[in-house]
Amino acid sequence: MELELKRGGRTARVETLGGELVSYRDERGLEYIWGGDPAYWPGRNPLLFPIVGTLKEGKIRFDGREYAMERHGFARRREFTPAARGEDWVRLELRESAETLALYPYPFRLAVEQRLTDTGFSTAVTVANPGEGPLPFCLGAHTGFRCPLEAGERFEDYELVFPERESCPTLLLRDGLLDRPAALPYLEDTDTLPLDYRWFDALDTLIFEGLRSRSVALRSRKSGRGVRVSFDGFPMLAFWTMPGKKAPYLCIEPWHGCAAGTAEGPEFTDKAHCIVLAPGESRTLAYRADTL
Repeated sequence: MELELKRGGRTARVETLGGELVSYRDERGLEYIWGGDPAYWPGRNPLLFPIVGTLKEGKIRFDGREYAMERHGFARRREFTPAARGEDWVRLELRESAETLALYPYPFRLAVEQRLTDTGFSTAVTVANPGEGPLPFCLGAHTGFRCPLEAGERFEDYELVFPERESCPTLLLRDGLLDRPAALPYLEDTDTLPLDYRWFDALDTLIFEGLRSRSVALRSRKSGRGVRVSFDGFPMLAFWTMPGKKAPYLCIEPWHGCAAGTAEGPEFTDKAHCIVLAPGESRTLAYRADTL
C-alpha cells in the first residue's frame, strides 16, 4: 500500500512494504527518487536491517547458533504497519514475527518516520529492544537518486561534492566481502569527485569510512541542481550504481554496519559498527535529503 505525503507543493509516496519512501517530487513536479526499472535495478530506496551487505556464505551466528539471512536483511521485504501520520509525515512500524525469529532470534521494534521538510525529506529509524537480553543490529540506507535529473544531461555531468576536503581510501569488496587490508587510495585532499561509470564497473561500490564531512551533494555541473544528503551519526558512506549497465541513477548509502569482512569473526557482534541495545533501550538514526 502506498501513502501520499504533501507539503508546500512537494509530494512524496511511501510504500508500506519495506517502509520506504519511493517517490519525492519538488514544486516543479521533478522526480528525484529512482523508479526501480528492473532493466537496471528493481530497488528504489530499501531500508537495510538487521544487516548491511553480505554475510559469509549467507550465514551468521547469534550466541553461538548459526542462522541464514539474505543480503541487506529482511526489513525491506516485510510489510510495515502505519502507526501514525499527518499530511506531511508518516510513522510505520515492524516487529518480530515467527518468520523473522527464524532468521534473527530477537524481539525488536523497528519504527520508520518518513517526513517532508521545507527543502526535501528526512528519514528517521528507531530500533527498540523490548526483550530481556541484548539486541544486536546493523542499519543502513540505500536511497537511489535519479542521475541525471534533467533531460539533456548525462551521468558524467554530475559530481559528488563534500563540505570538507577529504583524504580517505575506498574499502574494496571481494566476492561481496569487505577486504579491509586491500583498501585503495581514492579521495586525496579533495572535496569533489566527478562521476564516472568506470568507477563502478571496476569496483562495484565506493565505500568510505571515517569521512570528516557529514553530508555530500550530488550536483549537476550544468544546471547546479541536485540533492544534498546529510548523514550525521553514520560512520560509513557508500555510493553504488549497477556495474556494466550505465544505469541512470546513483545510490547514496549511509551505513552503520557493512558487509562481512574477510577476516571477520563468526558472531554477529564481531561485525564492524554493530550496535547492541540493552533491554528497554532504543536508538534513532536519521538522514535527510535537501534539493539544490
